[in-house]
Amino acid sequence: MNGTPQRITANGIDFAYLEAGPADGPLVLCMHGFPDHALTWDLLMPQLAAAGYHVVAPWLRGYSPTGLAPDGNYESASVALDILALADALAGDRDAVLIGHDWGAIASYGAVGHGPDRFSKFVALAVPHASGLMPTFFTPAQLQRSFYVFLFQTPLAEMVVPANDYEFIDYLWSYWSPGHPPTAEYMRALKDTLGTPGSTEAAIAYYRYTLGTLPGIPALADVGAAASGPMNVPTLYLHGIDCGCMGVESANEELLAPNFPAGLEMHLIPHAGHFLHRDQPEVVNGLILDFLAH
Repeated sequence: MNGTPQRITANGIDFAYLEAGPADGPLVLCMHGFPDHALTWDLLMPQLAAAGYHVVAPWLRGYSPTGLAPDGNYESASVALDILALADALAGDRDAVLIGHDWGAIASYGAVGHGPDRFSKFVALAVPHASGLMPTFFTPAQLQRSFYVFLFQTPLAEMVVPANDYEFIDYLWSYWSPGHPPTAEYMRALKDTLGTPGSTEAAIAYYRYTLGTLPGIPALADVGAAASGPMNVPTLYLHGIDCGCMGVESANEELLAPNFPAGLEMHLIPHAGHFLHRDQPEVVNGLILDFLAH
C-alpha cells in the first residue's frame, strides 16, 4: 500500500486518497466513517491489492487532508455524489466495487441507489439500509447509543469533541468496539486529521444535515431519497454483534432483504463491534474477498 496520499479533484472537492494494487485492476472504492479516516482500511487494502484490485481509500470531504467543501455542504447526498464522481474519475467506463463503513456506508447507499449502473458489487459495514435502521432507531436502547447524534446538533459539540486531546473520540471507540482498543499511533493520526482547521466542524456538520439542523440542498433531494430505495447491485452486509453504536437488532435480514433485489448476503460477526473490519480483520477480509470472487 502506498502510504503517501495521492490527490484528485472530483465533484468540486480536492480529495486525498491512499491506493494499493495495479492501476489497471478493477477499482474498489473504500469509504470510511466517523470518527475515522482512510487508514481504517490498511488491513484490507493489501489483500484486495494481492487479488488484483486497484484499491482507493479517500478521506471524505472535510476530513483532512481532503479539502473542505467549498459550499460548506456535508449532507449525505453530496457525499454520495462524491463517490460517483470518484468512480467516474478513477474507473473510467468500467464498473467499480464500493465498500463503505459507517458514514461511508450511509453515503454509499445513496450512491448505489442513485447510480447502480456504476457499481458491480457493494459491501456495507456497521450501518444497515434505512429499512433496518429506521424501525430500531427510536427505541430507548438505540437512542441511548445515539446520544452523540443529538449532542452534535448543539454548539456544545465543537467544545466537547476536541477537549483533552479528543478524549471524546477515545471514548466512542472504546464504547463502540469494546475490547478492541486501537493503537496509540492509529489514534494519533486520526486526531491529527480531526485537528486540522475545519475538519472537526465538518465531521459534526454531517450529523446536523442528517437531522435537518442544517438545511440540505433541494436539488439533491432525489439523491437523498435514493439511499432509502432499492439497491440494485449485489450486496454484502456485515455487522459486529457487539456494536455499541448501532445495535445488532438493526441488522434484521427479514427487513433488509426485500430492498436488495439484486441479492443480499449478510453476516453477523462475533466478537466484533462497530469497527468490525479492524476488530476481526481475518474474518471480515475473508468474507469480502469471497464475495467479490463470486
